[in-house]
Amino acid sequence: MQIYNQWHDLKEKYKNIVVGLGNFDGVHLGHRKLIGDLVARAAQVNGVAAVFTFSPHPMAVLNPEAAPPMLLLPSIKRAMFNDLGVELLILVPFTPEFAQISPEDFVHDVLFRHLGVNTVLVGYNYTFGHRGRGTPELLQRMGRELGFAVEVTSPVTINGQPVSSTLIRNLIADGAVQEASQYLGYCPVLEGEVVYGERRGSQLGFPTANVETDARILIPANGVYSVNVQVDGRILTGVANIGVKPTFHGEGYARTIEVHVLDFNGDLYGKRLQVAFIRRLREEKRFLSVEQLLEQIRLDISQARGDVSC
Repeated sequence: MQIYNQWHDLKEKYKNIVVGLGNFDGVHLGHRKLIGDLVARAAQVNGVAAVFTFSPHPMAVLNPEAAPPMLLLPSIKRAMFNDLGVELLILVPFTPEFAQISPEDFVHDVLFRHLGVNTVLVGYNYTFGHRGRGTPELLQRMGRELGFAVEVTSPVTINGQPVSSTLIRNLIADGAVQEASQYLGYCPVLEGEVVYGERRGSQLGFPTANVETDARILIPANGVYSVNVQVDGRILTGVANIGVKPTFHGEGYARTIEVHVLDFNGDLYGKRLQVAFIRRLREEKRFLSVEQLLEQIRLDISQARGDVSC
């Protein structure tokens, strides 16, 4: 997959570009349907399957206080695009200047003049351009005038519920990672570097990796989770604790993400772990004694071993 941070004159390098427009936050099942459609369309016209998206999320520039947390780190999102068959990723920095481009100018100058698109695919509720005035209907009208096709993807529903990034964020924030995975098409995942912590887990006989991730990523609700852990190309079972460790700390202690990787012996400090959340085993709680905590940890591990991998 080729990645560009600008769109200028890409039609000189790529013919019959079939492009999907959107933020693709989460690359959920709705996004995956759109990408599948564009890859199939590109094959039909002997063209190039492309995605045009932004970094950061437009709200992070236009209204930072209201910007939603990320569902995926950029590196994981890029890997997913590649795995889904995207050949060309146009990843444009979103700036206040870019936000001033009118919908009409975006279609004419970006899509038509510089990309020379064959087909444009968008979701049913997609908006674009200055103040979000651009709509799928505008795209279709201008596509007819300029000579390119426009396909509008219908919503994907699960149990009658339309798949959306907002719905998925709410589920993850509540700790309902198993339900969120039904809408994502994969388990909620984050990645981070293993840093030094208190080393209390090792003292208790259950060493944990203290994972430090991007502050912009959405972290599931406090609690204990069964997880898959990817490290050094291997995928292992683990138990993750998110929270403040109330058995040992009072109020105001910072949240941490600690992962006990089952059946692993080795040094993880400084390594990057990818942690996929399978299900929430229980809430975080304060135990009256270390012995009670250890008994619960053993039960958590037993439950995690029985979970199906992501």
